[in-house]
Amino acid sequence: MIVHKLEADSITLAYGNRAILSDVYIKFETGKVTGLLGRNGNGKTTLMNVIYGIGKPHYKSIRFDGVTVNDAFKRPELILYLPQFNFIPSGLTLKTIFQDFKLDFTAFVSYFPEFSQKWKNTIKSLSGGQRRLVEVYVIIKSRTQFVMLDEPFSHLSPIMIETILKLIEEERVNKGFLITDHLYRNVIAVSDDIYVLVNGKTHFTKDIKEIEFLGYAKF
Repeated sequence: MIVHKLEADSITLAYGNRAILSDVYIKFETGKVTGLLGRNGNGKTTLMNVIYGIGKPHYKSIRFDGVTVNDAFKRPELILYLPQFNFIPSGLTLKTIFQDFKLDFTAFVSYFPEFSQKWKNTIKSLSGGQRRLVEVYVIIKSRTQFVMLDEPFSHLSPIMIETILKLIEEERVNKGFLITDHLYRNVIAVSDDIYVLVNGKTHFTKDIKEIEFLGYAKF
C-alpha cells in the first residue's frame, strides 16, 4: 500500500512580540494517527489552520508527498478539517448532509441507532452532542487522504467517544489523522506518534515520561 505523507515545516507566526509558532515542524502520514498535545493557547488550532490554508503565518511550507500546497482547503480529496466550532449550516437536514458528503446514512445508524428516525431532521434540532457527533462522523468517513480533528470529543458522551475511537481505528487504513483534544488520554490511546507543542515549538515523542517532562500532563 502506498503511504502518503503530509509535512508542515518552518511555520512561524507571532502577534506583536509574542511568538505563537516558532519554526514548527510536524509530519503525519496515511496509516497512522498522530496526536498533537499542548496547553490551551499554545497554538494547536492555529497550527491546524495554517496547515489547512486558512491561517496566515509569516512563513510556512506545507507539502503533500513533497508537493507544495498552500491552500489545502481547496483540495478536499487531500485533506478535511474538523474545527472546534459547528461548521455544518444549521438548517440542513441529515439527509442533505449525508448526500452532500456521499455517505450512507444506514451505515451511520448501524453505529448510532438513536438516529434511525432522524433522517429528515435538521441538524439544529439535535442536541449539542448529537450535532457534534454527526460532524465528527462525516469528516472521519469522507473520502480524503488526511483528516485533522480539533476537539473531536467535545460534548460527546463516553459511549459516543468509544465508538468514534473505533471509527478512527477503522479509517486509519485509508487515511492519515492529526488529532488534538483536551481529553488527552483518548488522544494518546489512539495515536502512533505524538507531538507536544510547548513555547511555540513542536516536540516529537512516543514516551509518556517525556510528555510529563515537557510539562503537559502527569500520569
